[in-house]
Amino acid sequence: MMLQLNPAISVVTPKGKGIAHILIDYGVEADLIWVVFQDDGESWCWRNQEVRAEKNITFGRCPA
Repeated sequence: MMLQLNPAISVVTPKGKGIAHILIDYGVEADLIWVVFQDDGESWCWRNQEVRAEKNITFGRCPA
């Protein structure tokens, strides 16, 4: 199943900050895959455990 994120979500990946636009779910025996456009313009697919929501005070995701 593919889900277009609307609105897109600001995330942090191993290559830095980016915007997640699509979430791919291949089923119970596979990781969720996030399609992210990095801030440098590259497009990457990341496994669920490699993606974190970007800090956002408005939404309560503050630095620890």
